[in-house]
Amino acid sequence: MRRHSPLWPVAALTLLSAASFPAHAASYGTPTIKLSAAYLSGAVDSTGDPTVTVTVAQSGADASALTVTASRSTRSSVAATTDVHVTGSGTSRTVAVTAHAQGYTDLTLQVTGLGGKTATTTLHYAASPAVQHGADARYLTGASDASAAVDVGGGHVVVANDEDNTLRLYDGAASGAPVRSWDLGGALGADKEVDIEGAARVGNTVYWTGSLGNNKDGEYRADRNTVFTTTVSGSGAATQLVFGTAGHRLRDDLVAWDEANGDRYGFAGATAAGQAPKQVDGFNVEGLEFAPGSVTTAYVGFRAPLVPPQTGGKALLVPVTNMDQVARGSKAAFGTPVELDLGGLSVRDLRRNAQGQYLILAGSWAAEDNSAPYALYSWDGVAGHRPVKVLDLPTADAGGWESVVSVPDLTAPGARVQLITDDGAADLYGDGTKAKDLAHPEWQKSRTTWFTLS
Repeated sequence: MRRHSPLWPVAALTLLSAASFPAHAASYGTPTIKLSAAYLSGAVDSTGDPTVTVTVAQSGADASALTVTASRSTRSSVAATTDVHVTGSGTSRTVAVTAHAQGYTDLTLQVTGLGGKTATTTLHYAASPAVQHGADARYLTGASDASAAVDVGGGHVVVANDEDNTLRLYDGAASGAPVRSWDLGGALGADKEVDIEGAARVGNTVYWTGSLGNNKDGEYRADRNTVFTTTVSGSGAATQLVFGTAGHRLRDDLVAWDEANGDRYGFAGATAAGQAPKQVDGFNVEGLEFAPGSVTTAYVGFRAPLVPPQTGGKALLVPVTNMDQVARGSKAAFGTPVELDLGGLSVRDLRRNAQGQYLILAGSWAAEDNSAPYALYSWDGVAGHRPVKVLDLPTADAGGWESVVSVPDLTAPGARVQLITDDGAADLYGDGTKAKDLAHPEWQKSRTTWFTLS
């Protein structure tokens, strides 16, 4: 009888082994790790800080087999490796950081794949200090000089920044970057920033105004003499904006009107060459809202001057009775000016709701931060009726209160209002750098906070 060769079972076993057992570790590639952004900011004792997404992969391995951890912090007092929290199990993971102190740290994130292979990347992290009402605060990143805001529904808000001509859409309930943005510099034909400081919505039209004043060096900048419109479509996260029209003569018309009425407010002198806008007798617009029951008459609110221009002076509103035409380039017509007792403070923003109730955000003509008093006043929009203080706002934290998003029903118990700060001049991270001068937009931010009105 013929005997079988012993080589056949060996060959069969070899084939079986190749088919039945996993590849050796050497067949796995080096894993990859990539951040959605290399820079991230947070705040001490904050709720819902911004996050970044990390994407991981490894050839020959399922992404679920990979782990992501923080392996090093250059400054653990700001945030240690144990303060880095990674969630998710697939290709994309979410990275959140808990801040413990103001400052900067570089965090090394490491992905470990099969076969013990690793790769790293660096997250550059910046933490601002704790603030009052921190549990009700969120941080809008991408810009730090929030200067006007309009509610577009669904918890979303369009925010202007006075250092550029870009409007940004944010989820007002969450910290993080804009949902989308619109750079209107080209549409406006602007070489410099318009210095947007006020906004008011009528139907689907939003009116925006520049500060109208000189720059901080007392120099006239034509782009600041701008009132323009945008048209809103959609709402919430689906909001879209389209540029409408613009006018560039409201400043000139205000000066001429004041001169024709005895130079009562000193607009001509305040707009002269060399005159800084933010003086007690200066010329600087920061508020815009429509008068009761009107879609054409808008109150222009002044940060400066006070009336008279001295400590304890009143805040000034000038009604523009044809704002719809002013935004198309027509000559402005004016109503009787309104002088309001805001306890020696001036207008930093002005907002009306559907019930005709107004909130006035009042602050110092001088302060660029929260070193001076700020308060909220309710008003019915009627000249001669005195505003009523409803809330003293917290001071001493970074930034200055700048914008009212919307006005709740002021008769409702527990009504809450959302405000936004301008943090452009603030040293957020303790290194002496103003937020507006930070190199990375992820580190620039403004703060939005909800307050319960009494």
